[in-house]
Amino acid sequence: MQWTVLVDDQQQHALYPADRPAPAGWHPTGFTGTEDACEAHVDAVRPDVRPPA
Repeated sequence: MQWTVLVDDQQQHALYPADRPAPAGWHPTGFTGTEDACEAHVDAVRPDVRPPA
C-alpha cells in the first residue's frame, strides 16, 4: 500500500492512503511512499510534533 503525507493549517502531519482524496482541512505535501518511508519523512521535516505556538 502507498501512503501520502498530509499537512494541516497548524503544520501537523498525517499519513493517509495515497489512493484517497485528502480530507477537508488537509493538503498533500507531495511525499508519497511506503508507511515507513512516510514516517521517516515526517520525522525528518517535523521532529517536534507539537503544533507551532
